[in-house]
Amino acid sequence: MELSQPLISVIVPIYNAAPFLDQCLDSIENQTYPNLEIICLNDGSTDNSLSIMQGHAEADQRITVIDKQNQGYGATCNRGLDEAHGEWVSIIEPDDWIESDMYLSMIACASVFDEPVDIVKTAYWRIWMPDTPQQRKLNCSYRNRIHPPSQPFTIGDAAHLLTHHPSIWSAIYRASFLKEHGIRFKEIPGAGWADNPFLIETLCQAKAIAYLDEPFYCYREDTPEKAVLFALNNTLLPIDRWNDMMDILERLNVTDERILRAHNSRGFTYLSGIIEEVDLSHDEVRKAAIHMFERMDKDIVLSDPEISPGCKRMFCELLGLPKPKIDYLGYTKGLVGQGIYNLQNTGIMNTLFATVNYLAKRKKRTGNH
Repeated sequence: MELSQPLISVIVPIYNAAPFLDQCLDSIENQTYPNLEIICLNDGSTDNSLSIMQGHAEADQRITVIDKQNQGYGATCNRGLDEAHGEWVSIIEPDDWIESDMYLSMIACASVFDEPVDIVKTAYWRIWMPDTPQQRKLNCSYRNRIHPPSQPFTIGDAAHLLTHHPSIWSAIYRASFLKEHGIRFKEIPGAGWADNPFLIETLCQAKAIAYLDEPFYCYREDTPEKAVLFALNNTLLPIDRWNDMMDILERLNVTDERILRAHNSRGFTYLSGIIEEVDLSHDEVRKAAIHMFERMDKDIVLSDPEISPGCKRMFCELLGLPKPKIDYLGYTKGLVGQGIYNLQNTGIMNTLFATVNYLAKRKKRTGNH
């Protein structure tokens, strides 16, 4: 059977991405799947990003360039959604790149099912320490972990996807699904982590998700230095986005414990990342943590074997609850399993690096010194 070739609208929101933009656009243009509409949106760049995308548009008629005032990532992606004509929508960030068979593989994945698929989700490549001599290409932290009982599936059967980096770009979305549910990006100044609410809006409303456990998208991770600067300059932003996601779960009346556990896990991850750099005694951080914890179901938190003893103690202390009973055996088993997975997924050197880094900051991540 010959594979049909529906149009894919590729949305590229661009702000001051000149050093990486040629690599990004070349990787889209060189896809083995040709039926693409490439929408480059210049969000008021002050470097030469606009001239780079215009040069690509002159050489490839599939490219449309939209030059607009700076509004931020969310508003720019929404403009891309408004301009898109494709049956499928893809979002590519301008400092990343994709492997040549990404779209062909995604469309092939969707085509094997009798029912229409809302989302095709894939693994991705982490580009660790990008643009340094230490740069390495690593599996993402959910590759080989997503095993729904059947495909396509709803997110409750693969809730683990909700605990990791949103990675909304390692997927394609059926345009009619986005329109039917009125799914848009939250319009926040700057980058703003607008991908977080979009993740919940899409995965939690999709009736048919297909997962392909192959990485195609190459995601440039922040270096540790950039991550520290972000935490210091945008301290409460991760918790703000967690609350936005919780608002969506409540609006959608999500009661599936698997999904709520995954969202709790994200909350602890975000808070731990904050208090590595800004102490929990900081008044605004403490207030934000208490508010977030109040929105979690305490029974679900305290019964979750994957939440660390230190995080459970912090949870109870901030909420004024009795000290929790800790299942150290269950948690230890989970740690051992995580270590084995990391060895298989990213290799011994990266596992050793991650373990040393975790141990060095373990106490701070639970509000201790």
